[in-house]
Amino acid sequence: MILYPAIDLKDGNAVRLLRGEMSEATVFNTDPAAQARAFQDAGCEWLHLVDLNGAFAGEPVNGAAVEAILAKTDVPTQLGGGIRDMATIEMWLTKGIARVILGTVAVEDPDLVRQAAKAFPGKVAVGIDARKGRVATKGWAEETDVMVTDLARAFEDAGVAAIIYTDIDRDGAMGGPNVQATADLARATSIPVIASGGVSSLADLSALKATGVISGAISGRALYDGAIDLTEALKEVRS
Repeated sequence: MILYPAIDLKDGNAVRLLRGEMSEATVFNTDPAAQARAFQDAGCEWLHLVDLNGAFAGEPVNGAAVEAILAKTDVPTQLGGGIRDMATIEMWLTKGIARVILGTVAVEDPDLVRQAAKAFPGKVAVGIDARKGRVATKGWAEETDVMVTDLARAFEDAGVAAIIYTDIDRDGAMGGPNVQATADLARATSIPVIASGGVSSLADLSALKATGVISGAISGRALYDGAIDLTEALKEVRS
């Protein structure tokens, strides 16, 4: 299982939100590139970035911060937030992003996901963010009637590299991930599933790993707060 340290970008800073609320942002580092480098130096294999402003604006907003991170690190990086057309996908992949995460467009324009996954094999992931099993879009601001499992299965044959599943009610709340729902999703699709939201202890990582079906976990606030020591966490997921 791969551990993805998360850097959420808002107004050029590395922040964490509480349950997806932009008004509930805590700034953890005003130099996201330095934060990314620290994660790399601690031994992480991947980085997970989200352009929070971009998720609401529908286009990249924190591009300068993302490019600064890419310049300071050399581990593969996945990026989500405001990526809603082929031109933006191509732009980020050209700049060095290893994998783009498509969330809102996965619901609103699934054909774009299919086209992108075909054009860029292994470089397109689908972000599925949900409250109580239903998908939310546009930076979690809009809830839909689409069920998580149905959306995942819709991309079963599309060549999608991964699904990043976030339980919004757990995100940033330090209350533990929704292990059962994530494992159920992983068993319902052949696409690798990465858990996001609420991963706040080594025990959480152990529980996700113990399912045997979850391929990765994203953690943010717990790494900043010191609830998870990244070096110890990396040992845990690799053991």
